[in-house]
Amino acid sequence: MTETLAQRRVLLVIGGGIAAYKALDLIRRLRERGASVCPVLTAGAQEFVTPLAAAALAGERAHTNLFDRASEAEIGHIKLARQADAVVVAPATANLMARMAGGHAADLATTVLLATTLPILIAPAMNVQMWAHPATRRNRAVLEGDGVRIVGPNAGRMAEPESGPGRMAEPNEIADALERMLGQQAGDRPLAGRRVLVTSGPTHEPIDPVRYIANRSSGRQGHAIAAAAAAAGAAVTLVSGPVALPDPPGVAVVRVETARQMLEAVEAALPADIAVFAAAVADWRPEQEAGSKKIKKDGTGPAPMPLVENPDILATIARLPVGRPPLVVGFAAETDTVVEHARAKIARKGCDLIVANDVSAEGGVMGGADNTVHLIRRDGAVETWPRLGKEEVARRLVAHVAGLLAG
Repeated sequence: MTETLAQRRVLLVIGGGIAAYKALDLIRRLRERGASVCPVLTAGAQEFVTPLAAAALAGERAHTNLFDRASEAEIGHIKLARQADAVVVAPATANLMARMAGGHAADLATTVLLATTLPILIAPAMNVQMWAHPATRRNRAVLEGDGVRIVGPNAGRMAEPESGPGRMAEPNEIADALERMLGQQAGDRPLAGRRVLVTSGPTHEPIDPVRYIANRSSGRQGHAIAAAAAAAGAAVTLVSGPVALPDPPGVAVVRVETARQMLEAVEAALPADIAVFAAAVADWRPEQEAGSKKIKKDGTGPAPMPLVENPDILATIARLPVGRPPLVVGFAAETDTVVEHARAKIARKGCDLIVANDVSAEGGVMGGADNTVHLIRRDGAVETWPRLGKEEVARRLVAHVAGLLAG
């Protein structure tokens, strides 16, 4: 039994998808860890599992009806929304996510979700095309902006003959994510008193006042790491290139444009206990400084544009003779032989850990919501994580580096 879930009460909302059968196992896993579980089943969920099965595994009544006379005589939906430590939605179908994002309250489940002030964790489960649909991406962004935590979905075979991200996270993964969330709510802040430096986004190297050289980075992963480090108790400085993202809460943000500006800002932010270099820094910049006028086409072909190499921010900080952060983490964005290139990079740069990911067009990582990463240590050991949302990657990475720093 784990201490984080011992004697905790979990309100489990079961959505109407085929993955609802896993919610029964989730009840068992939560109770094994010492939690009590109160099930709430949507009408769709009852097409896949019965309230009787959920109640038998939970050891208490399963709730299904907003207009239950016995419960609502005492405004039961408000009691459900208050008398727990956390709410878990598993599976969170596309429809249920949409209703949560829109603030609907058409049945017991959505009414409770709208009325609660408890921390909420959802485990999405749906067809791969539904998960990738712009509407679902918008709803996910709204929910994350409202503070809802997300675990999964995982990639794999679907009920229909398709595969990809959309499978609900496994019950133990959901229980682990709930423990992390409640641990933070309870003040489990493994980076309390630590200083963390994170770089994020692209850099823009101006060619003229209009054009620039850049990388295809949204900054979403770096910003998520900064937010996760702040949630873990760290004092965080985020040095960000140009992005279209809100500042993470509780983070000091320094905005820069070029690689040289980023290096200056990083050096000014030291000392730090942990430095995570997630920015996609442009490798080269025009040798000629950008002037104040746009370069015009004159019909004779492209103007010559000699390039010079930008400073290597990761290597510069990792090889500092004095003032080097105790833990330096780099990122390796690769399109082929990802692990092999990352192993070469960690040796070349001198950092302690490399987070390698496949950014080929097929992976959809650049600008996307998900990431598949490999953690490479100095000794060449590799730890591979499944495809996860970038926020979950960030939380796992922060927990990992906190453990390395403590150990």
